[in-house]
Amino acid sequence: MWQNLADTLDTLGGVYEKLTALGKRKHEALVGINMTGLAKILDEEQKLTTEVRKLEQKRLALLKELSKTNTTAIEPTRVNDFYRSAPSHVMTENLIRLHQRLSESVNAATKISNENQFLAKCALDAVQNKLNRLSGATVEPTYSGSGGDIVSHQKKFDFKA
Repeated sequence: MWQNLADTLDTLGGVYEKLTALGKRKHEALVGINMTGLAKILDEEQKLTTEVRKLEQKRLALLKELSKTNTTAIEPTRVNDFYRSAPSHVMTENLIRLHQRLSESVNAATKISNENQFLAKCALDAVQNKLNRLSGATVEPTYSGSGGDIVSHQKKFDFKA
């Protein structure tokens, strides 16, 4: 079962590394306003996040099962201390190394995801601003009750004419 956990950690780290690489491609697509490329990237991202979800469930189930056999493990036990209860020193070192790789991969994927989220929000704000200008909208010098801008539109067409 320990080897199964090591394999799961290894696979999970690899998937997060793929998510990080995909996030970099997504960043380029967002900067270049490449919507067809972005759509393909979002499809790939959805598949990878589904795979992460399944692997996380498997990892948690394995940890729960292994903790049943380890009587010294309690809920606040640190993961490195838990890995030290593996049957061999080699397995312990491998699990710690794989866990460290997974942590670094998750941090990198989270960082690029946050950057892309900010970039996408800015792009959407720019599109909204451009659409407002095209429609003749003006932003009032006050804010709405919810703290947002108050936008009014000029009457461009008279449909009753």
